[in-house]
Amino acid sequence: MIEKFTTLYSTAATLEIENIDTDQIIPARFLKATTREGFGENAFYDWRYDDKGNLRGDFPVEKERWLSSRVLVAGKNFGCGSSREHAAWAIYGAGFRVVVSSFFADIFRNNALNNGLLPVKVSDDFLAAIFERVKNNPDTRIVVNLEKQTIAIEGTDMCEEFEVSPYKKECLINGYDDIDYLVSIRGEIEKYENDRK
Repeated sequence: MIEKFTTLYSTAATLEIENIDTDQIIPARFLKATTREGFGENAFYDWRYDDKGNLRGDFPVEKERWLSSRVLVAGKNFGCGSSREHAAWAIYGAGFRVVVSSFFADIFRNNALNNGLLPVKVSDDFLAAIFERVKNNPDTRIVVNLEKQTIAIEGTDMCEEFEVSPYKKECLINGYDDIDYLVSIRGEIEKYENDRK
């Protein structure tokens, strides 16, 4: 079961960097595990920690924002590179429920949706507006309404619609992964099978 998603109000952790690939999101040396546990603490590890495992002072997201925000806002072409599902696990495990960018690599977008993480694609102008607003006021909140498929910057009239497949939307709203969804329609499946006999 994944966390149910309807409307999210959150401050944003911003990474104003383009072409963030999956190896930067979760370095390859952490891919030995086959379950989702523990990946969140290693998200963006090489950017957050030095060679001795100490927190670096130059990671673009301050520690408090990293720990408290549920929305990650990143530059264009987020999640490019290899197809590792662990990248979505790491971001979800770090506490984020939404990633905002003006472009997502297809495989990352699908992996995110399959693991309870909502990728919200916005225009370049809207993305720039979020970066600017958060830079001027780190307490700015982003409002993501999945049912209406809108993202807004609280306290402004800036709002955009985003696309998501109806199936994945239903899964996120109900907290289903693909197996949970099949279980939820078990009665319909059994009826269909019985009607075919």
